[in-house]
Amino acid sequence: MLEISGIDVFRGETQVLWEVSLKVRPGERVAILGSNGAGKSSLLAAITGTLPPQRGTITFKGAPLAGLKPYQITQLGVALVPEGRRVYRDMTASENLEMGAYPRRGRSQLHRTMEQVLRIFPVLDERKHQVAGTLSGGEQQMLAIGRALMSRPELLLIDELSLGLAPVITKEIYRALAGLVEETTILLVEQNVEQALHHSQRAYILESGRMTRNGPSAELMADDDIRRAYLGL
Repeated sequence: MLEISGIDVFRGETQVLWEVSLKVRPGERVAILGSNGAGKSSLLAAITGTLPPQRGTITFKGAPLAGLKPYQITQLGVALVPEGRRVYRDMTASENLEMGAYPRRGRSQLHRTMEQVLRIFPVLDERKHQVAGTLSGGEQQMLAIGRALMSRPELLLIDELSLGLAPVITKEIYRALAGLVEETTILLVEQNVEQALHHSQRAYILESGRMTRNGPSAELMADDDIRRAYLGL
């Protein structure tokens, strides 16, 4: 579904990714792991068109994304849950969800998708008339994920799902996402290595802008070097 081959990415004059490659197959849950500043968010920005690579290629369902604007990539079926949630704080939860359905593929099934999202995150049904800025951090993260799902994406990108959240809330959100895999492929960027490996099938490790390891999540979880470096075990 998604194939990245040898991309170099710059922020201004500073290179942040070197020859990065990865593949995500339909229906997979794939994690990108790495410490703060490793280049994980830059990789998602490259996929979504906000930070186009200077070298290498990115294809989605066999079609190149080079030259496409972010809104055009969204129309193809790619949705991003950004780091820090970035909900529309002065709008209600319901209005935030409706904003996520602006792509044509989302507008045509707005009410059906809204019902699905509220089933996945029942607390949003209780809070749908509440202004988003007054929601808790966990509720805002659920709202940000729900807003992305409103576009009915085939590929869901999630940037730092657990950032700033209590462990119990993180586990609740991961449980909710587990039911999406059949219809939505997930590429997850995460600093919480244990949770990410537990809730993914494969993972890539990004260090200082370069991919250093990849493989089945269960194998990486059992690797002593990774357990020492990322899990403190």
